[in-house]
Amino acid sequence: MNTPAPRRPRQVLPPADPLRYAPTRERPLRAKAREMAAAMDIQPHHHDWGQLVFSVSGAVRVSADAADAHSTYLVPPSRAVWIPAGVTHAVTVVERADLRTLYLLPGLLETPADDAWHRCRVLEVSPLLRELVMQLDAHPISPIDTPPDAARETLLRDLIVDELRRAQPLRLGVDLPRDPRLRRLCEAMLDEPARHLSLDAWATEIGASARTVSRLFREELGTSFAQWRSQVMLAHALAMAARRKPMSHIAAELGYASASAFTAMVTRTVGMPPSRFFAEA
Repeated sequence: MNTPAPRRPRQVLPPADPLRYAPTRERPLRAKAREMAAAMDIQPHHHDWGQLVFSVSGAVRVSADAADAHSTYLVPPSRAVWIPAGVTHAVTVVERADLRTLYLLPGLLETPADDAWHRCRVLEVSPLLRELVMQLDAHPISPIDTPPDAARETLLRDLIVDELRRAQPLRLGVDLPRDPRLRRLCEAMLDEPARHLSLDAWATEIGASARTVSRLFREELGTSFAQWRSQVMLAHALAMAARRKPMSHIAAELGYASASAFTAMVTRTVGMPPSRFFAEA
């Protein structure tokens, strides 16, 4: 059993005055840039518009509480999370991150034939989409002010909308429970997946029996502890692989005794070895 390590202090921040970036009929797509250090959190909040979050560098965790689901997404630089209007969400910085956020007026992406934009999902960030977003003006000027180059902003906006509609959706999120004890365990595991290696150790930390925790996983999430833990490990591994960390380093950081043990977990979970999974993901 691992000895629990001291938790690092976290700094909780409010949203960066979102009304200064609010999309309008004149400017239906706005961009925001924000650099954040590790161990920083943006407290739960929601907007009246849709939001796309991705990191140019570093990794962040986005947690969203929709009416029908509670999920969290670990986002490396090649991925983005779409959050519909009205959905409460929070952002946790896993490692120092250069964040880019797009705010989109409701109706800009949705089409009558596609209701997928009404729920959270992970999207692939193509090199073209990344560069288009980087070119957008991200200054917190009044939304009714004319941008420095309105014609260029319109062209960038149209291309970004087209790229988002073409973006490949990915299943990289993990569901979160409503039960407060299990929620506390799951969030701790998301922060430090290698903190404990066994169900007994995690259960002890929240003052419950392993049998109770196992039952809660089945009732709340429809999965086993081991299956949910594997999804968390894969999300963290993908973030590290995006930084080109060697397999042995990823395995050790996630608490596996060897690279071969980690390889066996990935192969068992997704049906392919890590090298192929990371390349395809």
